[in-house]
Amino acid sequence: MNVMLALFDMQPLTLGLLGLLLVAALVVAVLIFNFFFIWVRALFSGAKVTFTELIALRLRNVPVGLVVDTRITAVKSGLDVTIDDLSTHYLAGGNIEMVVLALIAAKKAGIHLIYDRACAIDLATKGTGKTVYEAVKTSVNPKVIDCPNPASGKTTIDGVAKDGIVVKAKARVTVRTNLDRFVGGATEETIIARVGEGIVTTIGSANSYKDVLESPDRISKTVLDKALDANTAFEILSIDIADVDVGENVGAKLQAEQAEANKLIAQAQAEIRRAAAVAVEQEMTARVAEMRARVVEAEAQVPQAMAEAFRQGNLGIMDYYRMKNIQADTGMRESIGGSGPTGAPGGKPPGS
Repeated sequence: MNVMLALFDMQPLTLGLLGLLLVAALVVAVLIFNFFFIWVRALFSGAKVTFTELIALRLRNVPVGLVVDTRITAVKSGLDVTIDDLSTHYLAGGNIEMVVLALIAAKKAGIHLIYDRACAIDLATKGTGKTVYEAVKTSVNPKVIDCPNPASGKTTIDGVAKDGIVVKAKARVTVRTNLDRFVGGATEETIIARVGEGIVTTIGSANSYKDVLESPDRISKTVLDKALDANTAFEILSIDIADVDVGENVGAKLQAEQAEANKLIAQAQAEIRRAAAVAVEQEMTARVAEMRARVVEAEAQVPQAMAEAFRQGNLGIMDYYRMKNIQADTGMRESIGGSGPTGAPGGKPPGS
């Protein structure tokens, strides 16, 4: 009762200060409750953090436990990575766990990889299904790429030698990651495309398919000399020809197709000449018909001329009968023995 009376007797300023102290104590208690165990874990792990850093992480909506545990892993491995570095990369969308694992793997393997480069590689591989840790592992332990890629649906790389024979080849390319060119460098698809192009070119420059079958290593040596890994994220260590097989005779097939095309052209030209000949024949037939029409027209004028000759007295009756006898005799001979004017073939009289 006396305490209550004493509180009522206090000045308003004193009450305000007391309220602020109570609120501050409450805030401190909440912070200690939320961050105490994380702070203690970091302290005993040798990766000290301050409450200010922990509060800043919470205010920036960064998972405090993830960042602190990742830093503990880094510090235990001898990496000097700060809370601010990890939180900045997390806010940029990176995977801080993979970055730290990659740095640890690089340090163990004696590969020089700085934190900023690891963060850049991590952001570059975001959304590709790959990680910066995988890139470092590939740099330490080279991997093998099949050429062509089975996922493309092709099983072999086909090239045609100068003798027209198809040679089918399979290659395996051993590569390791070049961390200095990983960001902005071409990917595995570029390596596969370049190796495939080199194989096709090498087969095409061979005089015979037998040369390729005899020395398959000629393909790998020629392809390696072309520096196919330029501007890529990988370094080609070796190119091994896994299989070489003989395909179809493209040269003979092309010659057969060319012969067939030449035959079709010749047939088309012959058809043009035949059509021209038919046209000329039809024209001649039309001209013959025209001449016959003229003959008929001329013959039709003969009776008129004879009648005119009778009227003028230039033709007598005996002349008329003599002409009729000659016509009858000529027609009889033509019907018996031939087309000549005397009734025999070639115009000769019968019996000559």
